[in-house]
Amino acid sequence: MFLLGVFALAVLSGGTAAVAGFGIGSLLTPLLAASFGTSTAVAAVAIPHAAATALRCWRLRRNIDWTIVRSFGLLSAAGGLIGALLYTRFSNDALTLTLGLLLVSTCIATIADLPSRVRLKGVVVGVFGLLSGLFGGLAGNQGGLRAAAMLSFSLPPVKYVATATATAMLVDLVRTPIYVWQAGSEIASLATPLAVATVGVLIGTLLGERILLGLSMRQFRFAIAALIGLLGAWLIVQALN
Repeated sequence: MFLLGVFALAVLSGGTAAVAGFGIGSLLTPLLAASFGTSTAVAAVAIPHAAATALRCWRLRRNIDWTIVRSFGLLSAAGGLIGALLYTRFSNDALTLTLGLLLVSTCIATIADLPSRVRLKGVVVGVFGLLSGLFGGLAGNQGGLRAAAMLSFSLPPVKYVATATATAMLVDLVRTPIYVWQAGSEIASLATPLAVATVGVLIGTLLGERILLGLSMRQFRFAIAALIGLLGAWLIVQALN
C-alpha cells in the first residue's frame, strides 16, 4: 500500500510540475519524510525530481529563455549549492519545521493568487532566485519562490514552464551529487520506493498537459494547494512535538 501511495502521488506530482513548473518536491518530500525523516527524504526525492525535470527540460528545450537561465537560473543554482551543503547541519526537526512552513506558505500564496497579483522587480527578483535555490537545497522545496519571481519576466505560459524547468535542472545538477555524497547509504536503502517514484513522476510528466480528474485548471490548482497546506501543517505539528 505504501508503494502504491508513492506511485499515485508521484504521478500526481509529475503532472503538477508539467503544468505549473514545480510540485514534485512539495508533494513527495512530505510523504517520504513521514516515514524516513525529513533529512533523508530531502536527499532521496532529488533523484525522481532530477529525472522528471530532465525529461521536461528536454521536451521543452526549444522554449527555454536562456538569457533568464544565465542570470536568474545561475543565482538559483548558487543558492541550491549552498543549501545542499548546509542541510546536514540542521536537525531533523528543524528541517521538518522549515519544510512545513514552506508548504503552508506555498498553499496560502496559491490560494490568494499572490504570484499573479504581486510583481517583483529588479534586484528583488535575483534575491528570490537565490532564496528559491537555497530552500531547494536545504529543504527540497523551491517552486513557490521561483514561481513568484519568474512571473516578473512576463513570459508566455510555455516559455515560463520551460525556463522554470531549466532553472530547476541547474539546481538539481548542483545539489544531487552533494546529497549522494552526504546521504548515499540512506538513499540506497530506499531504492525500491525511489524507483517507483521515478517511474511515477515520468508518467505524470508525460500526462501533465491534461487536467486530472476532470477538474478545471483553477480547481486543480486549489486542490493541490490545499493538499500541500495540509501536509505542511501536519509536518509543523510533528516538528513542534
